[in-house]
Amino acid sequence: MEKTQRKSGRRIPRILLTAPKSGSGKTLITCGMIEVFRRRDRKPAAFKCGPDYIDPMFHRYVSGVGGANLDSFFLDETGVRRVLAETVSETESGSCVIEGVMGYYDGVSGTELTASTYDIARITRTPAILIIDAKGASRSLVPLISGFLHYPTASEDPGQRGSGIAGVILNRTTAMMAKVLGEMIRKECGIPVLGFLPESEDWKMESRHLGLCLPHEITDLRRKIGLLADQMEKSFDMDAIFALADGAEPVEAGARSETEKAITPESTRRRVRIAAAADEAFCFYYQENRRMMEKMGAEIVPFSPIHDAKLPEGISGLILEGGYPELFARELSENHAMLAQIRAMAEQSMPILAECGGFMYLHEELEGDDGKNYPAAGVIRGRAFRTPKLGRFGYISLSGPHSDGIRGHEYHYWDSSDCGGDWMAVKPNGRSWRCIHDRDGMIAGFPHLYYPSDPDFVENWLAMCRNWRQTDER
Repeated sequence: MEKTQRKSGRRIPRILLTAPKSGSGKTLITCGMIEVFRRRDRKPAAFKCGPDYIDPMFHRYVSGVGGANLDSFFLDETGVRRVLAETVSETESGSCVIEGVMGYYDGVSGTELTASTYDIARITRTPAILIIDAKGASRSLVPLISGFLHYPTASEDPGQRGSGIAGVILNRTTAMMAKVLGEMIRKECGIPVLGFLPESEDWKMESRHLGLCLPHEITDLRRKIGLLADQMEKSFDMDAIFALADGAEPVEAGARSETEKAITPESTRRRVRIAAAADEAFCFYYQENRRMMEKMGAEIVPFSPIHDAKLPEGISGLILEGGYPELFARELSENHAMLAQIRAMAEQSMPILAECGGFMYLHEELEGDDGKNYPAAGVIRGRAFRTPKLGRFGYISLSGPHSDGIRGHEYHYWDSSDCGGDWMAVKPNGRSWRCIHDRDGMIAGFPHLYYPSDPDFVENWLAMCRNWRQTDER
């Protein structure tokens, strides 16, 4: 029966790029692969395994179309497949390039397969290509690759037929070494080497504390991606990679599960304008969140807390998502008109959703990356300040006055003197803490929320926005 369902699904050419660990070159090679797919008129949509925001920004920069995150902690298997299929349909894409997260088998808490790249490859039946950082190694790579191919997953996950790894790419190596290694890997591991990438400053990308610098911050990024793709066209067997993508099994999302909810016509009965911060300081968001809000009747209107003097006209709600406000603390603080208007809207109980960087911006004071404290919006008493290490990092399930079980993620080096206490966050290992301010229409805290995990939350918040406008118009 399962086999029949897959055959009846939609055929979507796709590959997944993974590695033994972070720092192996996944994002770099994914961007180059997207560009080669685009050049060959394969109309790629790009996806990221896990909860990351920054890598998808690079994907969108290269592909020119929106993608999505594929995460089996946020959604069940049916939901993951549906995100893949619906995103391809909505973006009118012809193929998919999926980038993995961390190491191939690294999942929840670093000890489980759930939410690992392997898990997404299994759920979506996508052929995986293992990227190996070959610098400083030679024959030792053979047992490394063999271990990934033969890792004993069957006892933990009988639904998977083997590792799902169908090929290898060698990163940071020479043509001569790639030839030697390729012959050994084919002979001893029984798997093809599909390409190699030499190390070069021509396509090196800078990083910072949350990961790569953002696309607009990297000098001459378009040229770098072009040079990278040129090299990959020379040193990758793209015909074999396209054949691998074309041979991927059809994607069958299946019927909606109990944890999913169809968006009903009633949800889109009345449009509502929502202002969403979007500039250098605020740029972290899940594309699925935006799509879900729009399907439920929201008109998302972008604005800049740095550059704009006022909020967009006719709005009934405000979204302040994550980003790097600490890098622009002075510029944000000097926009007195915007700070005053946001403070006034909060005093009028306009519904506000603020996550991580947006939450920090709402404080009385925000410590900038330069170590100075700057006046901020003053909606939340206290200050947001730098800490020496990540705080409360990882996946969480959340419950509070407006949700019985939305899922999310925390990843931040800044903290707050008042994180709120109206919601409860629970990590997969059972650790829990109070968080989030939920009062007078405002829901604000460090957790990044994944809306598709609780569509009722979105629908109820948009209802608050509609009711606020009705009250305001009286």
